[in-house]
Amino acid sequence: MIAAILLSFGVLFVAELGDKSQLMALTFALRYRWWIVLGGITVASVLVNLIAVGVGHFLGAALPTDLIALCTGIILLIVGVWTLWAARHEEGEPDEPAVTGPASPGRVFVLVISSFLLAELGDRTMFATIALASNHSWPAVWAGSVAGMVAAGGLAIAVGITVGKHIPERAIAVASGLLFLYIGAATLLGALAPDLGKLGEYSIAAVVPLVAGAVWGLLGRSRRGSQEPEETPSLHGH
Repeated sequence: MIAAILLSFGVLFVAELGDKSQLMALTFALRYRWWIVLGGITVASVLVNLIAVGVGHFLGAALPTDLIALCTGIILLIVGVWTLWAARHEEGEPDEPAVTGPASPGRVFVLVISSFLLAELGDRTMFATIALASNHSWPAVWAGSVAGMVAAGGLAIAVGITVGKHIPERAIAVASGLLFLYIGAATLLGALAPDLGKLGEYSIAAVVPLVAGAVWGLLGRSRRGSQEPEETPSLHGH
C-alpha cells in the first residue's frame, strides 16, 4: 500500500508540473490569501481524485471530457475578463485598494474549488489516476494522488507569494487577468482542436492575452488622455 501511495504521489506531482492547473494555482496565489487557495486546491483534489479512483476501480470509463473542458475554458475566460475589469475600474484611484473580485474568503474558496475541479476533470492527471486505480489499491492511489496534486499546487503558491511581494498590486491584477485568459484559451483549444498538441495549443492561446493586453493599454492611454485638464489661455493685460 505504501508503494502505491508513493507511486501515485510521484506520478501526480510530476504530471502537475508546468500544467495549466499549476499555472492556475500561481495565478490565484497572486491575488488571494495563500491558505484560502491551498484549501480550495485540497478540497478540489480530494473530490476529483475520488471520482477518478471510482471510475478507474469500478467503471473503467472516462467522463465527458470535451464538454467539461469547454465549460472550464469559458469559466476561466470570464474570470480573466472580470479580473481585468475590476483592475480597470480602480485605475486612477491610487489611494484605494484595487478590487480583487470576490473579496470574501468564502466566495474565493468556492471560486478556487470550482475552477480546479473543472480544470482537473478530464485532464491528463485524472487519466493517470484512473489508470493507477485500475491496477492498485484505490484508497492508496487516492491518498497519493491527492498529496501529489496538493504538493504541486503548494509549490506554485509559494512561487506566487514570492513574486507577488515584488510587484505592485494593480500590476498583479492585470497579470492575473491575462493569465486567466491564457489558461482559458488554452483549455478551449485543447477541447476544440486536440490535434494541435500541447505546443500548438499553448502557442496559439498566447494570442488572446497579447491582444487583450494591447487593448488594455490603448484603453488606459485614451482614458488618461481624456482626464488631462485642458490648458486655459493666459490673459496679458489688454
